[in-house]
Amino acid sequence: MSRSGRIPISIPENTEIKIENNVIFAKGKLGELSYNFKSNAKVEVKDKTIHVHKSGDSITQQKMWGTVRSRIRNIVEGVSIGFAKELELNGVGYKATQKGKILELLLGYSHPINFDVPDDLKIEVPKPTQIKISGIDKQKVGQIAANIRSFRKPEPYKGKGVKYKDEIIKRKEGKKK
Repeated sequence: MSRSGRIPISIPENTEIKIENNVIFAKGKLGELSYNFKSNAKVEVKDKTIHVHKSGDSITQQKMWGTVRSRIRNIVEGVSIGFAKELELNGVGYKATQKGKILELLLGYSHPINFDVPDDLKIEVPKPTQIKISGIDKQKVGQIAANIRSFRKPEPYKGKGVKYKDEIIKRKEGKKK
């Protein structure tokens, strides 16, 4: 067991943390988030740090101890700094354009794909072949990036498709004559 739950979480400046009935509320310069950790752990705030302790000795409580700590850390980091994912479009004619709250993707299909952007996320298109997704909820940012990537996953022969900026695609050798 890694015991990552024992590492204290430091609270950044201009961030407020409040705990009520097994629900933690975090308010920062970017917004507000909350997380219901049920009875999986004991959480307490001391001197600008958050400490997470096991609530019992059962196996599920021991497993959830580190998970609760990670979720709380993501909430605190999200309301103070935020999260971002970047996608790249590789392929002839592949491009993205933003039209208000709709992201239009041309990915080699016979029709454009119109993707509705949620209100709490921000999507930017700095170049026609780059997409930047940012927001305060780490899970939602990652899920939207995965949904956009799923429209055309990168293929291993030419590398065409939508990929994460730091993703490395294992290339295969094509047919030989």
